[in-house]
Amino acid sequence: MYTVIGFPRTRAMRVMWTLEELGQDYELVPAMPQSPEVLALNPLGKVPVLKDGDHLLTDSVAICQYLADKHGALTYPAGTPERAHQDAVTQFTVDEVEGALWTAAKNSFIHPEELRVPEIKRVCAAEFATAMQRLEVMIGDGPFVMGETFTVPDILLGHAAGWARAAKFDVPETGPVAGYFDRVTARPAFKAALLRGKDAGA
Repeated sequence: MYTVIGFPRTRAMRVMWTLEELGQDYELVPAMPQSPEVLALNPLGKVPVLKDGDHLLTDSVAICQYLADKHGALTYPAGTPERAHQDAVTQFTVDEVEGALWTAAKNSFIHPEELRVPEIKRVCAAEFATAMQRLEVMIGDGPFVMGETFTVPDILLGHAAGWARAAKFDVPETGPVAGYFDRVTARPAFKAALLRGKDAGA
């Protein structure tokens, strides 16, 4: 059984969602970033951390892709053109979508107040809006970002949509992107991960 260390309202939710999609049992330890418990496992103090036997794995994207590869689902095989395209979509999500959200968060409450640049959040909102336009093109006829197959980047994008709404970014409410976000977050595995987080009191 896997152990997920991390507060569900963080990127730990991505790992929980992935495990639910894969039908894998896991224990949830709702620890906060930079807590002594997390620092003992990851010197960066970041969550999530995944325990898989004697192995400690860090970084949500790396963990999700590892689990997909290990269980042969939610991914195209390594060394195929489809996997290269999937990895490109993952990188787009990290750079273009999450990058804007993370920069805004760091300048809202993560950095010490004297280091924050609140004005940059306007730039982040513009970058996010541009990313949504590009995502619409990438979705095409869908239903998922890789076509008919639900893959790891769909989990990353679905999680980012919730993050964006919480941060009061302008998430499309109509059109192809809105429909796409509705589809991925309507999945039973996503709802199960949310419920797991609530049951853990997080």
